[in-house]
Amino acid sequence: MRSTVAVIVLWGAGRGASTAAGISHRPSSLRDLSATTSTSTATSNDGRTAWARNLAAPIRRFLYAETSGAMLLVAATVAALVWANLPGDSYTSVWETRLAISLGDHAIATDLRGWVNEGLMTLFFLVVGLEAKRERDLGELRERSRLAIPVVSGLGGMACAAGVYLAINAGGDGAVGWGAAISTDTALALGVLSLLSGGRAIRTRVFLLTVVVVDDLVALAVIAIAYSDAIDMVAFTVAVALFAAINGLRFVDFAWRGQVATLLGVGMWLALFESGIDPVITGLLVGLVTTAYPPSRESLERSTERAVSFREQPTPELAYEARASLTSAISLNERLQYRLLPWTSQVIVPLFALANAGIAFSSGLLSDAATSPITWGIVAAYAIGKPVGILGAAWLATRKAFGGQRLTLTWPALTGAAAAAGVGFTVSLLVASLAFAGEPALLDQAKIGVLATAIVAPALTFVVLAVMKRLPDEVRARQLGGTAADIIDLADDVDPERDHVRGNVAAPVTLVEYGDFQCPYCGAAAPVIANLLDRFGDELRYVWRHLPLSDVHPDAQIAAEAAEAAAEQGRFWEMHDLLLDNQDDLRPAMLFRHAAELGLDYERFNDALSRRREVPRIDRDVASADASGVSGTPTFFVNGRRHQGVYDVDTLTRELKAAYGAPTRAAT
Repeated sequence: MRSTVAVIVLWGAGRGASTAAGISHRPSSLRDLSATTSTSTATSNDGRTAWARNLAAPIRRFLYAETSGAMLLVAATVAALVWANLPGDSYTSVWETRLAISLGDHAIATDLRGWVNEGLMTLFFLVVGLEAKRERDLGELRERSRLAIPVVSGLGGMACAAGVYLAINAGGDGAVGWGAAISTDTALALGVLSLLSGGRAIRTRVFLLTVVVVDDLVALAVIAIAYSDAIDMVAFTVAVALFAAINGLRFVDFAWRGQVATLLGVGMWLALFESGIDPVITGLLVGLVTTAYPPSRESLERSTERAVSFREQPTPELAYEARASLTSAISLNERLQYRLLPWTSQVIVPLFALANAGIAFSSGLLSDAATSPITWGIVAAYAIGKPVGILGAAWLATRKAFGGQRLTLTWPALTGAAAAAGVGFTVSLLVASLAFAGEPALLDQAKIGVLATAIVAPALTFVVLAVMKRLPDEVRARQLGGTAADIIDLADDVDPERDHVRGNVAAPVTLVEYGDFQCPYCGAAAPVIANLLDRFGDELRYVWRHLPLSDVHPDAQIAAEAAEAAAEQGRFWEMHDLLLDNQDDLRPAMLFRHAAELGLDYERFNDALSRRREVPRIDRDVASADASGVSGTPTFFVNGRRHQGVYDVDTLTRELKAAYGAPTRAAT
């Protein structure tokens, strides 16, 4: 008993000097902090990490919102068509109502449809640019070489679509509308692919996202050059200067940077509006220069310190400091997405459809559209030109003469993405309204063509994906073998001589968890891991690495040391299970009871804890977590790839199965 007391005293003294000894203290999210300070520890879990419960994996959140937004977009389109065909002229009169904002002698004025198309849609393009930038900084596109094929594919798809449209409309009144036949609708394309693929195939959707961002950027440039009125060069120069200032803000850090960037962005929009160039390009450009980065350990620790200070002294000053610190830990890119994405996908884009999709049908209009080169040009451009252009450009980009890049997805999957890209709506209607301004008959024919693509593209995508499912296994394997390898996120490969491995050491699939014995989410994940090990058998090995979050879980460090002390006697996994099963009490006295229950050598176990022999071993895990960008627990890696979002049995099973067949680097 005296030895136990000695360990408790030594541990209390050691905790104060733990930072100097090289122990990294890490906070998790504020939710974890709340869990440890609450009088009742959370016992239920919805299957998400603490981090993901507050901010879901960005690419999945983006795609989910686009999928749900696509359904609302369809509903708004139907509503617009019904409204436009009601007796009277209420649809046209409402959307052509003028609205002006004036300040002294200066005013900006347009109709309600214009405020939606040029104002609110700026936020839609901002979110698209933000997600593209996030993927460029943190996701599948952070290797620059992987940008080549989707960028070239996007350009090829647009060029081929424009060529098909002009071939049908050459020399006719509709030739001016070629810009309405080139741009894929982001929400509908991603929605179609997500719905028909069952929410799988992240790589395919990231590829498509990149294609449509290129698409949007070029389409907005086309609007600015080909469909804008005479350009006011003074206003345009002001807009360029403001954009340069926004870009320059990335390299300076001060408290009001976000507010200053907002003012500069509004100024850029106003300058472009006055210049005669469609100002929606402001959103995409600003999004593409808004950097994304993972939260650093230092910023999270600082946030935790501020939150604890506020808990001790709940003053307004400390409340503001805590809030500002928590906010700044997340990149502006992800903060803006988190706030804007639901509004853009589920409010703004459907509102755009409501304002622009209304067509007053008549027998004459339908018969004219059935023979109109404008209508058929748009349909053919999207159904034939887009997919052929994307596939052809991708094939050229894979040739050695053009760089010889490897595809990140299989050719069948690329074909499905190309088919889904053949749906035009948002920008197509925008360009059509500019190209055929003052010619309502031609505009209605163009709108019918655009609406038809929303039927043709999903049908083609369905056929392609149905064929994919029927491909022989050997063909699928050969296709997978020809794709680029996964980007490896795990900095330190698994070493069976050093790491704690459960399951078959030579298994083809490796699941690594960075965990904290006092983290309730790690405890909730333990049954999931046990289920997976039982389900996959010899095909899976599981590795635990320590990441004690000592500033919010005060007993996590000594629990990790106790597990390593048990490992000295060959009983790591038994101690691991006991610690996760008894997270409510990890005090040293309880650790000695666990040691006695496992039949460990008492003196040897006590000596390891008293001398803190296991600190260097734990520090190695902590250093590898740092190098891998891990800042919270639990964090999982599947064959070196970081797992984002939920970690329920079904989700991890799908990811493990995908890793089993993927051409990834084998862990050693």
